[in-house]
Formats: sequence, C-alpha cells, structure tokens
Amino acid sequence: MHNLSLRGGNENTNYSANLNYRQTQGIFLKSDKEAFQGRIEVNHNMFDNKVRLNFAVIGNQSSWTSTADGGSWNTGIYRQALNHNPTQPVTDSDGNWTQAPNEFEYMNPVSMIYETDGQQELTQTRFTGSITYNPISDLTLKGLFSYDKEHQYGGYYESQNHFTAVSGTRNGYAGIGSVTDMTKLMELTGQYNKTIKDHTFSVLAGYSWQGTDYSNQYERNYDFPADTYSYFNIGMGSALKEGKGTMYSYAIQTNLISFFGRVSYNYKNRYLLLLSLRHEAASQLYGSDNEWGTFPSVSAAWRISEEEFMKEQNIFQDLKLRAGYGVTGSQPADSYRALSLLNYSGYFYYNGEWKETLRPSQNPNPDLKWEEKHETNIGLDFSVLNGRLGGSLDYYYREIRDLLYDYSVPSPPNVYTTTFLGFDLYSNDSVPSPPNVYTTTRANVGTMSNTGFEALINFVPVVNKNFTWNSTVTFSTNRNKLKSLSSDMYEASADYFTTNAIGPPMQTDSHIVQVGESIGNFFGFKVIDIDNNGFWVYEDKEGNAVSYQDFGRDFEDKQVIGNGLPKYHLSWNNHFRYKDFDLAITMRGAFGFQIINTPRMFYENRTREDWNRLKSSEDLVFGKTRLSSSTEWSQEFNSYYVENGDFWKIDNVTLGYTFRDLKTKYIKSLRIYASCLNLATITGYKGVDPEVSISGLNPGYDDRYSYPTTRSYTFGVNLTF
Repeated sequence: MHNLSLRGGNENTNYSANLNYRQTQGIFLKSDKEAFQGRIEVNHNMFDNKVRLNFAVIGNQSSWTSTADGGSWNTGIYRQALNHNPTQPVTDSDGNWTQAPNEFEYMNPVSMIYETDGQQELTQTRFTGSITYNPISDLTLKGLFSYDKEHQYGGYYESQNHFTAVSGTRNGYAGIGSVTDMTKLMELTGQYNKTIKDHTFSVLAGYSWQGTDYSNQYERNYDFPADTYSYFNIGMGSALKEGKGTMYSYAIQTNLISFFGRVSYNYKNRYLLLLSLRHEAASQLYGSDNEWGTFPSVSAAWRISEEEFMKEQNIFQDLKLRAGYGVTGSQPADSYRALSLLNYSGYFYYNGEWKETLRPSQNPNPDLKWEEKHETNIGLDFSVLNGRLGGSLDYYYREIRDLLYDYSVPSPPNVYTTTFLGFDLYSNDSVPSPPNVYTTTRANVGTMSNTGFEALINFVPVVNKNFTWNSTVTFSTNRNKLKSLSSDMYEASADYFTTNAIGPPMQTDSHIVQVGESIGNFFGFKVIDIDNNGFWVYEDKEGNAVSYQDFGRDFEDKQVIGNGLPKYHLSWNNHFRYKDFDLAITMRGAFGFQIINTPRMFYENRTREDWNRLKSSEDLVFGKTRLSSSTEWSQEFNSYYVENGDFWKIDNVTLGYTFRDLKTKYIKSLRIYASCLNLATITGYKGVDPEVSISGLNPGYDDRYSYPTTRSYTFGVNLTF
C-alpha cells in the first residue's frame, strides 16, 4: 500500500490532494485485488468571506480476478478444496487434471482456478460542491450538490478443460455484463442564528432532492468451437442461437423529495431544546395513497453542571441529562408495489400445450406506506476528575411499525391468483394448472420492538511527562421482539414463518420468526443424548427423552434451540505513549449468542465418504459413542451442531516510533510503525471464525462456504515534508 497527501493554500484559497494505491492477494490463487484512489478538494472564500465555495472530486478504479460468473471469488472452489482427497495428485502422468465426475462429484479445485478466465473492473466517481452565502451576519444560505456514479464491467469464461466440459454439461461457457448506478443530490438550506442575551436561537429550513438511475445487462452463452476468444467473442457460442443461453437487461429510476425544518433553543448553555420535522415523498410509493410521510422529532437536554447549586462542587466538570423522541421513515426497497403490474407470467392452453402470455403479476395495494421507526431515548453525559474520566449512558426503546410482509389474498377481488383452470380451446377438456403462479399482496402490517442500553466510558489512567495511557470502553445490549404480523385488513396464515433453507442432505429451514419471540431463533430438533447404537435421543415438546424409533421428526417436534443475535457487545481500545514510542491496541467481543456450525454439520458426515472431512467425526458424542453412519438417522440439523459463539478478538496492535529532532530542513517529521490485523481470537467455538453474520432474519449461521479470515502484518513509514 502507498499513500501520498498534499496540502497548501493561503487565507482565501486552500487545497488538499490524496493518492492511494493498494494491491492485495488472498490466501487462494486468483483472489487478488488492485485499487487506485484519488481525491482533490478546493476551498475558496470571496467577497470578504461572504461567499465560500467548496469543490471535491473522488475517483476510484479497482479491478480483481473473477473465478465466478458475474462475481469475484467462487466459493465452490473452497468447498472442493475441503472435499478433495489431499493425497490425490493435481494432474495425472500425462499432465491432465485429475477430474472424477462420476466419483463423489469431485471437481479439481486447482483446475477450477486455472481453467477460468475472468476480470471485473469497477470505476467510482464522486463530484461534490457547495456554495455558502452570508448576506447578513446571522443568515446562512447554502446549496449542496453531488453526483455519484459507479460502473462495473466484467466477464467470465470456463474453458473446454473445465469440469463443466469434462462432465458433459457445456463445452466452454462465457458470461459478460455491466452494472451502472448513478445518484444525484441537491440540497438547499437557509439557517438563521440569533443570540439575545442568554437566549440562543437557530432556525433551519431546507429542500432536498435525490435521484437514482440503475441499469444492468448480462449475456450468457456456451458450447464454443474453441477457447481462443475467452469471453471477448460471446456470440461464437451456439447456445444463444438455440435459445438456451441467457440475455437480459434491466433499468429503474427512483427519486426522493424532502422538505425539512429544524428549530433549536439554548438558554445559558443549561437548557437545550431541538425540534425537527421532515416531510418526504418517495417514488417507490408511486400510486399509493401514502406517497408522502411526515416524521417529527423532539429532544431536550439539561446541563445540570451549569446550575447554581452545582457551582461549589468539584466532582463533575460536565453533567448533562438528555431525552428525545423521534420518528424516521423507510420507503419500500422495490418500486411500484402499490400498483397492479403485468408480466409474461401468464399461460393459456392452446393446441395441447401451455402458451405464455401477459397477465397480472402483482396485486395493487393503494394503502402501501412508509415503514416507521419510533424511538425514545434517555441519556446521561458526564465528565469528572478534570476530564480524566467521562462518557455517556443511553437507554432506548425503538418500535418499528408498518413492516412490509407478503400476505395471501382472496380472489376476487384480487386478479392475481394462484389457481388457474385452463381449458383446451378445441376440446374444452380440463387441463393442469400452469406453473410458477403466486397469490400475495405486500402490505404494511408487522411491528417489531428493540430495547437497549449503551455505555461509552473514556478514561486516562496515567498521564505524565513521559508516559500517557488513554482508554475507551464501550458496552451495548439489545433485546428485540416481533410484536405482530397481522392487522384488521391482512391476517397472516400463521403467527410465524421459517427462513434460511439449508441445502442437501438436510433440506430444512434453520430459523423461525414468530410473533412474541426474538428475531434470530434457531428452530430444529433438540438432542439430549445418544444411545448405544449411535442414534440420537431427542427431547420432545413436553420435555421427555424420546428414542429415535419413537420420535416423530415432524414440524411439531421442533423447538427453539438457540439464537444468533449477541445479547452483549463489548470493546476496549487503548493508546499508550512512552516518550517517542506509541502503542495502540483495539479489542472487542460479543457474548450471549449461539452459532449453527454448518461446516461440522456437513463435514462430520459419517454417511458419505466424500463429505466426511473432519477428524471430529470420530469423536464420542456426549462422551459415549460415535454417531451412527446410518443415512436415515445421523444426518440432520439439530441442537448438537449449535454452539456457544462468545468471542474476544484482539483486532489490531500498532507499535510506532516518531523521530522528532531531524537534522534536515526538508523533512518535518518521520514515524515508522508496524501493525498486525486480526491478531488473536479467544473463543470456545469449534469453527474457523465465531464472527458470523448477525444481519437480517438469519443471524448466527456459519456458512460452510465462508471465505476464511486472514492475519496481516503491515510495516510503514509516515513522512511529513
């Protein structure tokens, strides 16, 4: 990595420029990335500082090798590396890849890398500018403008020696496409500030417009006469000519309009009040009766340390109590959900076969509206010991209302239906229903709450001429609950739904989302023992121990067996300085959650030789006996593969030394440093990394294809001229 920064200017004009180049290589071949980024910013004052101009441009050009169609890294290579027999040679005596398409479906992971040719290039450009005008001392008028554009282009090719060709699937395969995403923003504001004796007022009003343009296109073709052109002559393949390839394109525009205002009041820096209001409309709600949403907020603070009765005390240098309530809105991610749409998803039966035709593909919902987040917050800020100890404490209750969910609806009145009775136009005989038809309407019904506490503590344990120690601790905890999935107009068919399908051989969902319960619950069979034959002993819903012969293994026999959302997060960052040495250590952890160890669930597979890859498959289950190799009973998702995920990570350690008394007029300062990223992880989790995804509805799921984390070392020099 190389980084260069330049700064300069005078009292009216100043500039800064930065160039950064980074080249990285992953632990697998062809998992590289090269990036070049530049930034220039210019500020200029004119007309006796009444007008201030700002302009900045940021450009980024990055590229990486692609071993996956339309992506970057092919996780299937990692999977095959785990599955593959490590004693099997990469090539045979004739130099050919050792492929075994009929033996455990082995794909040679090395050939999957070398028999692909792919490259992705991403260009990102951002222009920002603002003009600020002060016609009088208390009034500020400002216009902010920005333009962002991202364009990604790439191609991918599998040669005629690739596994897909050897197995007879396709003889050479190519894919090529591009994505363009553009965002434009204009924001106009006027702000008036006034102080009258002990009273300070600020009033702001503004208008904002944001527009996006997104488009993509992709082509796929296969069965090429030769590998000569890679993906640069995609028309040479025969699949497209035979109607078997893929060609598609897509484009959409969205915009968001906002009117907003804010009023703040400050009395002697002791009592503070803030009122704000946003009135917004989003194109995603076009056709709805609720395109516009209004979102108010109010907050107040009392700086207790400024009261007269606090003047004589020497404990608190600052003590402030805060409280607030606010509403924010989120528009639907998809556009035109309020309208009835047509698509080529309909069928009619003609002359003995189904014909595709235009038909309704979405039921309208004119009641569609914004999702709203209502949040109440109470906080305390403090500083004691002359600033040596300080921080903030916050408690919040957050309720997200009108969450979107797809509901089954009747027909009539809805025209988009799941059932479709067809008749032959010639014989009038009944015919089977066409495929792939659904009956749902997306509506705002769900409600979810979050209750949490956050704390931030800054303290300086040691400070003197030669040695200083600064430390920061943060702590947070959160509990959530799904409060509803139904309303008077839309009633869910059940008070729950399952999600996150696990692939074969399990073929089940791993999570359940249920009214009255937390998001992130794992849902499966609970095993509590193993019998002498190596078969599971289950706990039924009444809490009784049941042998595998008597256990129903039905949906009703499943229960909550863990949760993937951490109850607590903790971090501890420290910075030490001893004379000219500096040392920074950042650490963090998560506690009170579980992980579904999917790699163990698959690779402790005693029923399939090609999947049984972990030595732990020979472990004694519950300290008694090995798991049976019976296909019927051993391979399933159950609580045995759910583990505690608590971890503590030393994220980064950086040690540096600064040379201060340099005997040269060209270099003002010189610092050398060394750092280690991802230094250590302390955990009882048996998987590769306990820090799995905790977003969405499926937290705590350790994907068996997850790319392993790496430890990196950096040595650098900072020069100031």
